Amino acid sequence: MSASGDSFGTLHLEHSSTVDRVAQELRRAVFDGELESGTPLREVALAASLGVSRPTIREALTILVAEGLATREPNRGVHVATPEVDSVRDVCAARWVLEGAGVRRWAEAEEGQRALVRSTLEAYTSAVRRGASYQELNERHLAFHVSLVGLTGSPRLVSMADNLVVELKLALAQVERIRRNAHDEADNHTALVLLLEAGDITGAHEFLRQHLVDAEDDIIDALGLAES
Repeated sequence: MSASGDSFGTLHLEHSSTVDRVAQELRRAVFDGELESGTPLREVALAASLGVSRPTIREALTILVAEGLATREPNRGVHVATPEVDSVRDVCAARWVLEGAGVRRWAEAEEGQRALVRSTLEAYTSAVRRGASYQELNERHLAFHVSLVGLTGSPRLVSMADNLVVELKLALAQVERIRRNAHDEADNHTALVLLLEAGDITGAHEFLRQHLVDAEDDIIDALGLAES
């Protein structure tokens, strides 16, 4: 390959890295509440603020739209996504089906699958103890819930759970920021795992059901979402 070809390859890698860094900074601002739901994400202003080109901003916004953290509308541009009550209820109902199935499989699950539940719980509670960022708390929290689905042993169900997590990230991040309830959530998750470890599968199943019902109500109440 020629020297100029090598140079172009390097420029492409650097550009990709810049896009990723911009997307990460926008995620942080969304999760930390600097950019609220509905905030317009204007390319010119963001490019000036972050010191990058408009095409870089445009690519970073495309990533956020794909992740469900932003929405793009014709003639209105890109805005921070606003959770809708019907979507929240539907996602929580789907989570119950998937996570409930996982909890039911605790005794039959492979030891590695149970170990993942324990390790994701420890990662979440550790993040709470050290006062991690809202973005990290959100990631750790949802990773725990996906690990419950992993108890089913089905990669397809885990993939479905991962997709649901994308839809729920923004709403949960805002609730944790508004309510500052990460400590309570960590305690609830610990109580759930203790029930599983004790072999009380029925109790754990009911505990999870109530936890998800409460989570659904918390999201809707904290964000002031109107019923349709």
